[in-house]
Amino acid sequence: MNQQLKFLKEELNTASGKMKADMHIKNIRILDVYTETIYPGSLVVKNGKIVASTPSWEVEAEQEYDGENMIAVPGFMDTHVHIETTLLTPEALSSVIVPWGTTTLFVDAMEIANVIGIKGLRALLNNNSDLPFRTFMEVPSRVPTAPGLETTGGILGVAEVDELLNDDIAVSLGELDPEKVLNLKEEYLEKILCAKQKNMICNGHAIGLNWDQLNVYSTAGLSDDHESVEYQELFERLRLGIKALVREGSTERNVDTLIKGVIKHNLPTEDLLFCTDDKHVNDIAREGHISYNIQRSIDLGMAPIKAIKIATLNAAKHFRLDHQLGSLSPGRFADLVLLKELDQIKPAVVFKSGIPVAAEGKLFTELSGSYPDFLNTTVKLSEDFTSRNFVVNLKGGKAKVRVINLYADQIINYETQENLEVVDGIVQTDQARDILKLSVVERYGKNGQVGSAFVRGFKLKSGAIASSVAHDHHNIVVVGTNDDDMLKACQELEKCQGGFVAVDQGKVKGLLPLPIGGLMSPLSADEVMRKMDKLNAIVGSMGSELPAPFMTLSFVSLPTVPELGLTDKGLISVKDHQIIPVIV
Repeated sequence: MNQQLKFLKEELNTASGKMKADMHIKNIRILDVYTETIYPGSLVVKNGKIVASTPSWEVEAEQEYDGENMIAVPGFMDTHVHIETTLLTPEALSSVIVPWGTTTLFVDAMEIANVIGIKGLRALLNNNSDLPFRTFMEVPSRVPTAPGLETTGGILGVAEVDELLNDDIAVSLGELDPEKVLNLKEEYLEKILCAKQKNMICNGHAIGLNWDQLNVYSTAGLSDDHESVEYQELFERLRLGIKALVREGSTERNVDTLIKGVIKHNLPTEDLLFCTDDKHVNDIAREGHISYNIQRSIDLGMAPIKAIKIATLNAAKHFRLDHQLGSLSPGRFADLVLLKELDQIKPAVVFKSGIPVAAEGKLFTELSGSYPDFLNTTVKLSEDFTSRNFVVNLKGGKAKVRVINLYADQIINYETQENLEVVDGIVQTDQARDILKLSVVERYGKNGQVGSAFVRGFKLKSGAIASSVAHDHHNIVVVGTNDDDMLKACQELEKCQGGFVAVDQGKVKGLLPLPIGGLMSPLSADEVMRKMDKLNAIVGSMGSELPAPFMTLSFVSLPTVPELGLTDKGLISVKDHQIIPVIV
């Protein structure tokens, strides 16, 4: 008898009252997401699955758990997250997200794939079964994101994507930006077909698309989008059959605007989902994970059951996993959260597979992961790299340049054209107008290229800050008031093999090493948070008013988010998908 058949017979016998259960969670009020009702009862668990709800027969079980009349709701799901952007390994991350009730992540690990390819991706996700939350893979579709416009450490072609789609934890093709679809790029259309042939959905990234472009995008089979900033964008996506992921990250704060619109217009919520996309550990610990999206929606006026349903059943249905997840129904995994009050999303107890894993904000067992050495040696600068690499040259006394302008709390930006002084043939920054130098330095030891431009919004009065987290190529991105401090910052990141650093007057003022792929720390969540808070305070003392300066820095170089991006190859027009001159 194979193992699966053995387990199924055990579960059926337990459901029939003929076999002892593993766990009996009694004295609870069960939230039924199908009928949107709550009823008193208990849950019977065998082999990690719910096999009966409030049975009429007396339950025999190895363990009993008294729910003390609390409300049992399905575990929460993050439908789109780049786990690397939390700065933590999955093991360390569990101590932060699980106490907030998150029991499932849908992970697009494109960050580690861009750094080191398929072997890096698998090294990051290979401990899934040992975690107190479930991980499903959205197979990265764009590694690199902007072929020909950036240098990456890894590449995932059609063959690699098709191979990954066959993995047990694969559930979808990861987010695909519009340029690949609207321009009919065959490599990416083939990746879409690979997913469709396996009856999997394709995740979207439909930023900036108008109605006609959305029609093309939807025709290709892109089934969701997490880039809506305004309600009208969300509405148009839903009208064309594209699920809307309502995102709340560290710099992408979209819940308030979108949910207010949903409530105002009495919009059905069946096709809404929640995600974080990119959220630093400090923000998660302070305000919550998907629990924040739920709580904020309730606070804005949404019915609690509907908000919870968005984070549970809606997510499971979208990924075609509602036979396993998303409800407290027989046959589903016993992943659940106990709440004292339905409108206060403060988990009292969190279960995975019917086993309590966290209570009152604390994980029961702290975990640590083991990662291969090749993940810790990914930063290699060119031997002839100097401060001269940052210089923007021009003959004459004035230069009109394109400037990247930041929006508060968003990753999108806009272009302005500004006049800057030229001294000895070198274009100068202008701190009085908050126009600073921004550079991207190739860090894989391939070509030593450096792209430089100008940016407004960081408000540094002195020094420089740098990061080896730079979407999606993850070269080193650095912004500063002078080239010498920018050089020092980059050199410091090479020494520690990646991370965040602040340098002022030639001295390192603050540092958070991220040696795992130049993206993640091997430290615990508490240690990373302490270092991150200290580092953010240092950057604040240097003049920046940004709440998450390193998250902003990590996105400002992204060549697929309007209007401008910057890579090691130069300034990118996102709309035209080409390199453009910094000097007009």
